Amino acid sequence: MAKIFITAAITGAIHTPTLSEYLPLTEQQIIDQAVGAHEAGAAVVHIHGRDPATGRPSVDKGVIGTILSGIKKRCNVAICLTTGAGLGMSLEERVSGVPLFGPEIASCNSGSFNFYLGPLAKNKKMQKPLFDWEVPYLESTEDLVFSNTFKGLRYYIKTMHEHGSLPEFEVYEAGMINNIAYLREEGTLKGLIYIQFVMGIMGGLPASVDNLVFLRQTADNLLGKGGYVWSCAAAGRNQFPIIAAGLAMGGNIRVGLEDNLYLKPGVLAKNSAEQVTAVRSIAEAMGYEIATSDEARAVLKLKGGDKVKF
Repeated sequence: MAKIFITAAITGAIHTPTLSEYLPLTEQQIIDQAVGAHEAGAAVVHIHGRDPATGRPSVDKGVIGTILSGIKKRCNVAICLTTGAGLGMSLEERVSGVPLFGPEIASCNSGSFNFYLGPLAKNKKMQKPLFDWEVPYLESTEDLVFSNTFKGLRYYIKTMHEHGSLPEFEVYEAGMINNIAYLREEGTLKGLIYIQFVMGIMGGLPASVDNLVFLRQTADNLLGKGGYVWSCAAAGRNQFPIIAAGLAMGGNIRVGLEDNLYLKPGVLAKNSAEQVTAVRSIAEAMGYEIATSDEARAVLKLKGGDKVKF
């Protein structure tokens, strides 16, 4: 079997500090967990920033720059910088890190949908939140459309192309694959297509093996078999079952505390490295070899860590 690569999504913008004492919030915590995930076998790390004082999602250039340079100084991992950033942020805020830092990969959410986090506010832990922003942040998503219009997508893609950053297309439901195919057809999207199937977000496609197969078949039909590279991720307790299915289908995989705070039922993961170690053992038991960061760079045709701006 071909080698597969693992991505670790380190902190994200979904979970709030009260939900897990292990969620990294400060620059140093995010750096340490990213380096740890790489040492455990992650070829790529997916990076968000947080306000170190409150844990709230942040695109502050000082915070992001410290995180990116801190990771680069300590390891060779390929870095994917988010343009999801934080729910409710403007298009300009979300994409601001691409021209500033020129990462090898940048996330590109592939369509609009209702990104609903309200159920997290009902968690028992949230009865005594650590910060007063957490519950209103989660509850506000009841009336939130995570906007990724065609105008926005063209802006993201052109900005990424200009700065040599590969778009990682986050696909939450099947219609978004059609968006990608259209943008390629019209000439906005050029070069390698890289898709991350993200399942189990309320408002997106439910996480099931049947739905993962459907997404893969849809991508084959619209983009051509072998016409793209793909990986898969799933929220919460669906993470490991979908990862196992993705591996059985020959896909790459993503784990991390952005997607799931637990290592197994009732046991919080202390860091993303624990999840990387767990899925690596599953992959190796299935006969896969785990790609290094440089091997993943070759598959994704990345520009290399020496060509970033941090």
